[in-house]
Amino acid sequence: MTEFDPQKYPAAPGVYLMKGEDGGVLYVGKAKSLRARLRSYFSNGGDGRAHIRFLVGRVKQIDTIVTDTEKEALLLENTLIKKHRPRYNINLRDDKTYVSLRLDPKEEFPTLQIVRRVRRDGALYFGPYASAGAVRETLKEIYRIFPLRHYPMVTCRRRGRPCLFYQIGQCSAPCHGRIDVAGYAHLVKGVVAFLSGREGEVLAILKQRMNEAAAQMRFEEAARLRDQIRAVEQTVERQKVTEAGGGDQDIIGLHREGGEVEVAVLFIREGKLIDRRTFALEWRMEEDELLSSFLQQFYGRDVVLPDQLLLPFLPEDADLIAEWLSERRGRKVAVLAPLRGARAQLVEMAAGNAREAFRERGSRREAREGVLGEIRDRLHLSRLPRRIECFDISNVQGRFSVGSMAVLLDGEAASGAYRHFRIRTVEGADDFASLYEVLKRRLNRGKEENDLPDFILIDGGKGQLSVLVTVLEELGLSGRIDAAGIAKSRIRANVRGKAVERSEERFFLPGRKNPVHLRAGSPALFMLERLRDEAHRFAITHHRKVRGKQALASALEEIPGVGPTRRRALLKHFGSLRRIREATIEELLESPGIPEGVARKIFEEMGKGRGARSEE
Repeated sequence: MTEFDPQKYPAAPGVYLMKGEDGGVLYVGKAKSLRARLRSYFSNGGDGRAHIRFLVGRVKQIDTIVTDTEKEALLLENTLIKKHRPRYNINLRDDKTYVSLRLDPKEEFPTLQIVRRVRRDGALYFGPYASAGAVRETLKEIYRIFPLRHYPMVTCRRRGRPCLFYQIGQCSAPCHGRIDVAGYAHLVKGVVAFLSGREGEVLAILKQRMNEAAAQMRFEEAARLRDQIRAVEQTVERQKVTEAGGGDQDIIGLHREGGEVEVAVLFIREGKLIDRRTFALEWRMEEDELLSSFLQQFYGRDVVLPDQLLLPFLPEDADLIAEWLSERRGRKVAVLAPLRGARAQLVEMAAGNAREAFRERGSRREAREGVLGEIRDRLHLSRLPRRIECFDISNVQGRFSVGSMAVLLDGEAASGAYRHFRIRTVEGADDFASLYEVLKRRLNRGKEENDLPDFILIDGGKGQLSVLVTVLEELGLSGRIDAAGIAKSRIRANVRGKAVERSEERFFLPGRKNPVHLRAGSPALFMLERLRDEAHRFAITHHRKVRGKQALASALEEIPGVGPTRRRALLKHFGSLRRIREATIEELLESPGIPEGVARKIFEEMGKGRGARSEE
C-alpha cells in the first residue's frame, strides 16, 4: 500500500480488515487502540515480527470499524472472521465433530440426546466428546446401568408393547407404564451424578436402594441394583483420574515448528480426563495473537464451557476473554496460566500431547505426500494434487436431481468443504447436462474467489470426462486443473458362466484412448476409490433427504381442505413436516386454524407413512 499514515486511523477500540490487491480480506484483527496497533505493523525500523514479512507486503488497503468497547471489538472480530475466512487468520476446519449430551430435567421422563450446539435453555449438558462415536460408547455404559428411554414417548406409545431395548434391560419402558415417575427420577439422578463425575454419590444411592430392596425381600430388584453397582465400579476403574483438585477444566497446549502449530485441548470433568482434541494450524503471526484467535474461534461456538481455562501463557486480552466466556456461560470462567503445581503439570501434559500429535501428523503427512506423488505420476498430472475434488450426480428416474462434491486436502477428507448442488436448469434424467451445470457453477465461483482445485476426478467414464474437459476449456482452465474419470469396475462371469470376476478400476485421461490401471491394493487406488465413494454417499444421502421432504410436502398438499395458508400454519406450529407426520390427533386438534374434520383427515393421510402398529 502507499505510505502508511497513522493519523488517518482513530485511537479508539475497534476492528481492522487488511485487504489485498483484489479487495479480498487477508486478515481481521481487533485492537484497544486501532492507531497504535496499525502503527506497530508499519513502524519504520520494523520490529522483526514474523508476520511483517508474510502479511504487510501484501496489504493494499485497510478498513476499520470503531466500537464502543473492547468486548464489542472482540465479538465483531469473531463475526467478521467467520464471514470472510481470511487467509492469515486461523481456520478450525474440524469443529463439526464437537458433540455433547443433553438432558432436560423439565420433561416428565427425561432422556439423553446427542447435540452439537449447547443452548441456554435450562437443560443440562455434558461433555464435550470428540465424536458421535465416542458419545455412543458413553451411552452404552449409561443405558446398561441406568435404563432411560431411547425414543420419543409419542413414537413408543404407538407400539403394542415395549421395544427391544426393554427386553434386553436397557430401557425402563415408561411409555408402557413399566416404571413410575418417582422411580424414573431415581434413574435420572444417577445419570446426572454419573456424567458429572460423582461416581461415589451414584454408588451410595445404588447401595442404599439395594439394601432396602433386599430387606423387603424384593430380591430381583436387589440383584439388578447389585449388577448396576458392579457396572459403575468397573467403569470408574477404567477412567484416568487427575490430581488437580477436581472441577471442570479445559487445558490448552501449544507446539510450534516453523510456520506450523499444533494445538491440543484436554477436557477434564470433575477431576477426570475425558477427552482430547488436537488442531493443526498454519500460522505465521505471533503466538499471543494465535492463542487469542484460537480461543475466540473455539469457544465462539455453542459448546460446553468449563470452570477454569488453563493456558501456557496469558494473551494480552486474557481479561477480556475471561469476561466474554463468563457472560456466555452465565457464571464465572477463570482464565489462568499456572507456573507451578498440579495445574502447571496439566498444561505441560497438554503441550506434550501437542508435540506428539505434531510428530504423528508429520509421519502421516510424509506418507500422504508419497501417495499423492504416486497419483501424480501414474495419472500424468501436471502438479502434486494438493486439493482433489470429486463430483457425482444422483436422481431417480430424472426426479429430485442433486449433485455432490467431495474434497481431499493434502490426502485427507475435508468434510467441511463438501458441497451439495440442486440441479436448476435440467429436466429429466440427463446426467451429462446435470454434471455440466454443477461443474460450471463450481468452477465459475472458484475463479471469482481464487479457490480452485489442482485435480478433478469425475465418477464415470469417457462421457463424463468429456463434459469436464469441455467446461475446463470454456472457462480457460485446461492448463490450470488436471482431470480424470474413474469408471467402476466391471463384473462379469468367467468362461464357464459360474464364477464372477471383477475387473480393475479404470481411470480415463483427456486425450488418451486406453484407460490407466493403478496397482490393485495400492494406497493411491484406495485414496481415489474412497474419494469416489464419499462423493457417491454424499449425493445419495442428500438425494434421499430432498426426496423425503418433497414426498411429505406432496402428501400434505393433496389433503382436501389444506391450502397454502393452512400448510404455513401447520409448519409454523409444528416446526417441520416430520413432526406433523408424527403428531397425535390431539396435537393436530390444538393447531390454530385447523378444524376438527381437517385435523382428522391430516392424521389419517399423513399416518399412512407411519407404518402399521404392532398389536402383538
